Amino acid sequence: MSRNHFIITGTSRGIGNQLAKMLLENGNVVHGISRGDSPVLSEHENYTHHPFDLGQISSIQDLLLHIFSLMDLSNSEMICLINNAAMLEPLKTIDKCTPEEINLNLQTSLIAPIVLTSCFMNQTSEMHLRRKIVNISSGSGTYPAPAMSVYCTAKAGINMFTACVGAEQANQLFPVEIVAVDPGMVETELQMIARGKADEQFEMAKYFRQAHDTGQLLSTETLGEHLLRIIEKKIEPGKLVAYSDI
Repeated sequence: MSRNHFIITGTSRGIGNQLAKMLLENGNVVHGISRGDSPVLSEHENYTHHPFDLGQISSIQDLLLHIFSLMDLSNSEMICLINNAAMLEPLKTIDKCTPEEINLNLQTSLIAPIVLTSCFMNQTSEMHLRRKIVNISSGSGTYPAPAMSVYCTAKAGINMFTACVGAEQANQLFPVEIVAVDPGMVETELQMIARGKADEQFEMAKYFRQAHDTGQLLSTETLGEHLLRIIEKKIEPGKLVAYSDI
Protein backbone atom coordinates (compact mmCIF):
# COMPACT_ATOMS: atom_id res chain seq x y z
CA MET A 1 0.00 0.00 0.00
CA SER A 2 1.40 3.43 -0.97
CA ARG A 3 1.90 6.27 1.50
CA ASN A 4 -1.57 7.69 1.96
CA HIS A 5 -3.34 9.84 4.55
CA PHE A 6 -5.98 8.56 6.93
CA ILE A 7 -8.28 10.24 9.43
CA ILE A 8 -9.66 7.72 11.90
CA THR A 9 -12.06 8.26 14.79
CA GLY A 10 -11.89 6.15 17.92
CA THR A 11 -8.16 5.34 17.81
CA SER A 12 -7.58 5.01 21.54
CA ARG A 13 -8.56 1.32 21.54
CA GLY A 14 -10.26 -1.51 19.66
CA ILE A 15 -10.74 -1.57 15.91
CA GLY A 16 -9.61 2.02 15.37
CA ASN A 17 -6.41 1.49 17.34
CA GLN A 18 -5.53 -1.73 15.55
CA LEU A 19 -6.28 -0.39 12.08
CA ALA A 20 -4.26 2.78 12.72
CA LYS A 21 -1.31 0.67 13.87
CA MET A 22 -1.42 -1.49 10.74
CA LEU A 23 -1.71 1.53 8.43
CA LEU A 24 1.27 3.16 10.13
CA GLU A 25 3.30 -0.03 9.81
CA ASN A 26 2.57 0.09 6.07
CA GLY A 27 4.12 3.56 5.86
CA ASN A 28 0.97 5.68 5.84
CA VAL A 29 0.17 8.89 7.71
CA VAL A 30 -2.60 8.66 10.30
CA HIS A 31 -4.52 11.36 12.16
CA GLY A 32 -6.40 9.89 15.10
CA ILE A 33 -9.45 11.52 16.66
CA SER A 34 -10.45 10.36 20.14
CA ARG A 35 -10.78 11.65 23.66
CA GLY A 36 -7.98 9.41 24.90
CA ASP A 37 -4.50 8.99 23.43
CA SER A 38 -2.76 5.72 22.56
CA PRO A 39 0.85 5.37 23.76
CA VAL A 40 1.50 2.67 21.14
CA LEU A 41 0.36 4.86 18.24
CA SER A 42 2.15 7.93 19.58
CA GLU A 43 5.47 6.12 19.14
CA HIS A 44 5.03 6.39 15.35
CA GLU A 45 6.40 9.55 13.75
CA ASN A 46 3.59 9.52 11.16
CA TYR A 47 0.82 9.52 13.77
CA THR A 48 -0.85 12.68 15.08
CA HIS A 49 -3.37 12.50 17.88
CA HIS A 50 -6.22 14.99 18.04
CA PRO A 51 -7.96 14.91 21.43
CA PHE A 52 -11.59 15.60 20.69
CA ASP A 53 -15.07 14.82 21.99
CA LEU A 54 -17.23 13.87 19.00
CA GLY A 55 -20.25 15.17 20.87
CA GLN A 56 -18.96 18.68 20.07
CA ILE A 57 -20.58 18.70 16.64
CA SER A 58 -20.18 22.42 15.99
CA SER A 59 -16.37 22.16 16.27
CA ILE A 60 -15.88 19.31 13.79
CA GLN A 61 -15.42 21.57 10.76
CA ASP A 62 -12.62 23.50 12.46
CA LEU A 63 -11.01 20.24 13.57
CA LEU A 64 -10.86 18.92 10.01
CA LEU A 65 -9.56 22.23 8.70
CA HIS A 66 -6.74 21.98 11.22
CA ILE A 67 -5.99 18.37 10.26
CA PHE A 68 -5.87 19.20 6.56
CA SER A 69 -3.53 22.11 7.26
CA LEU A 70 -1.01 19.61 8.65
CA MET A 71 -1.06 17.32 5.62
CA ASP A 72 1.43 17.20 2.78
CA LEU A 73 -0.53 15.44 0.05
CA SER A 74 1.96 16.05 -2.77
CA ASN A 75 3.06 12.40 -2.97
CA SER A 76 -0.20 10.78 -1.92
CA GLU A 77 -2.64 8.78 -4.00
CA MET A 78 -5.52 8.68 -1.52
CA ILE A 79 -7.02 10.44 1.46
CA CYS A 80 -9.42 8.38 3.56
CA LEU A 81 -11.83 9.09 6.41
CA ILE A 82 -12.72 6.14 8.64
CA ASN A 83 -15.73 6.74 10.88
CA ASN A 84 -15.13 4.10 13.52
CA ALA A 85 -16.05 5.64 16.89
CA ALA A 86 -19.37 4.56 18.37
CA MET A 87 -21.14 4.08 21.69
CA LEU A 88 -22.88 0.86 22.71
CA GLU A 89 -24.76 2.08 25.75
CA PRO A 90 -27.49 2.63 26.86
CA LEU A 91 -28.21 -1.09 26.98
CA LYS A 92 -31.76 -1.02 28.31
CA THR A 93 -35.30 -0.77 27.02
CA ILE A 94 -36.11 2.61 25.56
CA ASP A 95 -38.50 3.58 28.35
CA LYS A 96 -35.57 3.37 30.79
CA CYS A 97 -33.19 5.46 28.65
CA THR A 98 -32.74 9.08 29.64
CA PRO A 99 -32.78 11.87 27.05
CA GLU A 100 -29.13 12.57 27.89
CA GLU A 101 -28.10 8.95 27.22
CA ILE A 102 -29.97 8.85 23.92
CA ASN A 103 -28.52 12.17 22.80
CA LEU A 104 -24.93 11.23 23.68
CA ASN A 105 -25.12 7.93 21.81
CA LEU A 106 -26.62 9.41 18.64
CA GLN A 107 -24.30 12.42 18.67
CA THR A 108 -21.26 10.13 18.80
CA SER A 109 -22.43 7.18 16.71
CA LEU A 110 -24.52 8.82 13.99
CA ILE A 111 -24.48 12.61 13.88
CA ALA A 112 -20.70 12.98 14.19
CA PRO A 113 -20.00 10.58 11.27
CA ILE A 114 -22.54 12.47 9.14
CA VAL A 115 -20.95 15.83 9.94
CA LEU A 116 -17.42 14.46 9.46
CA THR A 117 -18.42 13.06 6.07
CA SER A 118 -19.97 16.37 4.99
CA CYS A 119 -16.93 18.38 6.07
CA PHE A 120 -14.47 15.86 4.59
CA MET A 121 -16.19 15.91 1.20
CA ASN A 122 -16.46 19.68 1.17
CA GLN A 123 -12.83 20.25 2.13
CA THR A 124 -11.45 17.70 -0.36
CA SER A 125 -13.64 18.65 -3.32
CA GLU A 126 -10.75 20.32 -5.17
CA MET A 127 -8.20 17.62 -4.43
CA HIS A 128 -7.06 15.57 -7.40
CA LEU A 129 -6.56 12.25 -5.67
CA ARG A 130 -8.58 9.24 -4.64
CA ARG A 131 -11.03 10.03 -1.81
CA LYS A 132 -12.55 7.29 0.31
CA ILE A 133 -14.85 7.10 3.35
CA VAL A 134 -15.28 3.90 5.36
CA ASN A 135 -18.12 3.87 7.87
CA ILE A 136 -17.86 1.07 10.42
CA SER A 137 -21.35 -0.34 10.83
CA SER A 138 -22.66 -3.48 12.55
CA GLY A 139 -25.05 -6.36 12.05
CA SER A 140 -27.12 -4.49 14.63
CA GLY A 141 -27.97 -2.03 11.89
CA THR A 142 -29.94 -4.78 10.16
CA TYR A 143 -31.14 -7.05 12.95
CA PRO A 144 -33.20 -5.54 15.80
CA ALA A 145 -32.37 -6.49 19.37
CA PRO A 146 -34.17 -5.76 22.63
CA ALA A 147 -32.52 -3.20 24.92
CA MET A 148 -30.26 -2.11 22.05
CA SER A 149 -32.66 0.21 20.24
CA VAL A 150 -30.44 3.30 20.33
CA TYR A 151 -27.31 1.48 19.13
CA CYS A 152 -29.21 -0.44 16.44
CA THR A 153 -30.86 2.75 15.23
CA ALA A 154 -27.52 4.56 14.99
CA LYS A 155 -26.01 1.73 12.92
CA ALA A 156 -29.10 1.48 10.69
CA GLY A 157 -28.75 5.22 10.18
CA ILE A 158 -25.11 4.80 9.19
CA ASN A 159 -26.13 2.22 6.57
CA MET A 160 -28.85 4.41 5.07
CA PHE A 161 -26.68 7.52 5.17
CA THR A 162 -23.92 5.66 3.32
CA ALA A 163 -26.38 4.43 0.69
CA CYS A 164 -27.80 7.94 0.18
CA VAL A 165 -24.39 9.57 -0.21
CA GLY A 166 -23.37 6.74 -2.53
CA ALA A 167 -26.39 7.54 -4.71
CA GLU A 168 -25.34 11.20 -4.73
CA GLN A 169 -21.85 10.23 -5.85
CA ALA A 170 -22.89 7.67 -8.47
CA ASN A 171 -22.87 10.09 -11.41
CA GLN A 172 -19.95 12.24 -10.32
CA LEU A 173 -16.87 12.34 -12.53
CA PHE A 174 -14.60 11.65 -9.54
CA PRO A 175 -16.89 10.09 -6.93
CA VAL A 176 -16.01 9.72 -3.28
CA GLU A 177 -15.79 5.99 -2.57
CA ILE A 178 -18.08 5.79 0.47
CA VAL A 179 -18.87 2.36 1.90
CA ALA A 180 -20.24 0.96 5.14
CA VAL A 181 -18.65 -2.15 6.62
CA ASP A 182 -20.37 -4.74 8.79
CA PRO A 183 -17.31 -6.22 10.51
CA GLY A 184 -19.09 -9.13 12.11
CA MET A 185 -18.50 -9.96 15.77
CA VAL A 186 -15.14 -8.63 16.94
CA GLU A 187 -13.47 -8.87 20.34
CA THR A 188 -13.61 -5.23 21.44
CA GLU A 189 -14.44 -3.29 24.58
CA LEU A 190 -18.03 -2.99 23.32
CA GLN A 191 -18.30 -6.79 23.33
CA MET A 192 -16.86 -6.96 26.84
CA ILE A 193 -19.35 -4.38 28.09
CA ALA A 194 -22.28 -6.29 26.56
CA ARG A 195 -21.36 -9.71 27.94
CA GLY A 196 -20.47 -8.21 31.31
CA LYS A 197 -24.02 -7.06 31.98
CA ALA A 198 -26.29 -9.07 34.27
CA ASP A 199 -28.99 -11.03 32.44
CA GLU A 200 -31.77 -9.30 34.34
CA GLN A 201 -30.33 -5.94 33.32
CA PHE A 202 -29.61 -6.80 29.66
CA GLU A 203 -31.25 -9.92 28.28
CA MET A 204 -28.92 -10.13 25.27
CA ALA A 205 -25.88 -10.50 27.55
CA LYS A 206 -26.07 -14.29 27.49
CA TYR A 207 -25.82 -14.31 23.69
CA PHE A 208 -22.73 -12.11 23.77
CA ARG A 209 -21.17 -14.43 26.37
CA GLN A 210 -22.03 -17.45 24.24
CA ALA A 211 -20.38 -15.90 21.17
CA HIS A 212 -17.24 -15.27 23.20
CA ASP A 213 -17.16 -18.68 24.89
CA THR A 214 -17.63 -20.56 21.62
CA GLY A 215 -14.87 -18.68 19.79
CA GLN A 216 -17.09 -16.79 17.36
CA LEU A 217 -15.37 -13.42 17.80
CA LEU A 218 -12.82 -12.13 15.33
CA SER A 219 -9.64 -10.55 16.64
CA THR A 220 -9.02 -6.89 15.83
CA GLU A 221 -5.90 -8.05 13.94
CA THR A 222 -7.97 -10.31 11.65
CA LEU A 223 -10.50 -7.59 11.03
CA GLY A 224 -7.72 -5.07 10.43
CA GLU A 225 -6.36 -7.17 7.57
CA HIS A 226 -9.87 -7.32 6.15
CA LEU A 227 -10.28 -3.56 6.38
CA LEU A 228 -6.97 -3.01 4.61
CA ARG A 229 -8.32 -5.01 1.67
CA ILE A 230 -11.53 -2.97 1.64
CA ILE A 231 -9.53 0.26 1.67
CA GLU A 232 -7.44 -0.82 -1.30
CA LYS A 233 -10.31 -2.27 -3.35
CA LYS A 234 -12.51 0.02 -5.41
CA ILE A 235 -16.10 -0.63 -4.36
CA GLU A 236 -19.33 0.85 -5.67
CA PRO A 237 -20.19 3.97 -3.61
CA GLY A 238 -22.95 3.42 -1.08
CA LYS A 239 -22.49 -0.32 -0.67
CA LEU A 240 -22.76 -2.13 2.67
CA VAL A 241 -19.86 -4.58 2.73
CA ALA A 242 -20.05 -7.61 5.03
CA TYR A 243 -16.98 -9.38 6.36
CA SER A 244 -17.59 -12.33 4.04
CA ASP A 245 -17.86 -10.16 0.91
CA ILE A 246 -14.16 -9.33 0.46
